[in-house]
Amino acid sequence: MRRTIVSVPFLPTLLLSALQVFFAPTGASGEQIRAAMPAPQPEAWWMERHERAVARIRQGQVDLVFIGDSITQGWEEDGHPVWNVFYQHRHAANLGYNGDQTDNVLWRLQNGELEGITPKLAVVLIGTNNATRREDPPEETAAGIQAILTTLRTRLPDTKILLLALFPRGLSADDPLRQVNNAVNDRLQTFADQRQIFFLDLSRRFLGNQGRLPEEIMPDALHPSERGYRLWAEGMEDVVKRLMDE
Repeated sequence: MRRTIVSVPFLPTLLLSALQVFFAPTGASGEQIRAAMPAPQPEAWWMERHERAVARIRQGQVDLVFIGDSITQGWEEDGHPVWNVFYQHRHAANLGYNGDQTDNVLWRLQNGELEGITPKLAVVLIGTNNATRREDPPEETAAGIQAILTTLRTRLPDTKILLLALFPRGLSADDPLRQVNNAVNDRLQTFADQRQIFFLDLSRRFLGNQGRLPEEIMPDALHPSERGYRLWAEGMEDVVKRLMDE
């Protein structure tokens, strides 16, 4: 059973220099900066998972890292059999946390989860919780994702980044949260520079007729089943292989 997490992030005051690292070229609004401010989740289990992740990173031998929320954490659950086939041999690390929003991920990346590693590839899928936890508008969610990408580029300059479009959610194409995710995705594709950051939209692999999201692929209209994880892995395998082999 998946845990329901209520995130109450605190928003520390950041120095102007820190904000410039994230947004110097963009002229971001105050709302966008707020959305990107790093914050941990307050729950004890979350910090315990972070400490385990840092310990794993310190062991080294990380060639592939997955960064995200419960959808990514689910590689350890429904997606575990698929993970063993596609990623175990690639020295992969799972940095997905239930309930995470963009600011939670940013805090983790700035507090030990990237220290001492140089993965060949980082796969990033984050942002769907922003629409439900704080009801962030698409531009704020995109600003938070942009801050994550900036952090990855700064701390891992030799690592390729595969930025995934937010997966479809909700049963039908007119679901309001699906529409928010689509609006975020429209912004995400502009972040790819085709040198270090690459964008991939796997949405069509999950959808049935008329944009319906089949229960056998995402039973709760949000998290993939084992079949959904297999569709995910198969859908990006060619890109993962190419980027890791370059």
